[in-house]
Amino acid sequence: MSKRTTILATGEIYHLFNRAVARQPILTRTKDLQRFLDIVNFYRFKDPPFRYSHYYRFQPEQKVRILTTLYKTSVPIVEIYAFSLMPNHFHFLVKQRVDQGIKLFASHIQNSFAKYYNTKYKRSGSLFQEMFKAERIETDEQFIHVARYIHINQLTGFIIKEFKELETYPWTSYPDYMGKRQLPFLNKELLLDYFPKLQKLREFTLDQVGYQRTLEGIKHLTFD
Repeated sequence: MSKRTTILATGEIYHLFNRAVARQPILTRTKDLQRFLDIVNFYRFKDPPFRYSHYYRFQPEQKVRILTTLYKTSVPIVEIYAFSLMPNHFHFLVKQRVDQGIKLFASHIQNSFAKYYNTKYKRSGSLFQEMFKAERIETDEQFIHVARYIHINQLTGFIIKEFKELETYPWTSYPDYMGKRQLPFLNKELLLDYFPKLQKLREFTLDQVGYQRTLEGIKHLTFD
């Protein structure tokens, strides 16, 4: 069994990512992608009162009440700054807010989605690689470059063809930064603080779309 070498420290920011076993595409259908995001929103809190599979069976008005209570009374275990859902892997840029927060968050979302996926598609066994990867963000420059890396994954992975599509592509956090959507679990303030105007963030994101393929500082963040 592999052992994690990166210490996950409270108050530190990490690039969190993992891939499906055998590189199989598991995040390709809209309903599955939305389920993944709903699970993320639910398990960013410490000690939810139910498993997500139980929560999912409630009526819509009950779900609203439960989430409202979580927002008011529960402690977020991670702060989420950016994300991207690719067909066979995911990326998150997160800060650990409580001890073991990232481990709990990653375990819950992977286990919950795997149970849902295996039941829906009548499969068994592990869905994700054994251990998620987490790389600590050490500088401001690395933070903004990794955020860009995450946001343009769909372009460099040829999931979408043109940059303008990113502003409305729902399976990344970029539309939220562009004001096209407001996901409740996303903290945009830190990244936006680096750019005096929204247009500057847009230009930075567009600049060198192939950046993550060559930038030495984040080469180690890509998959083996």
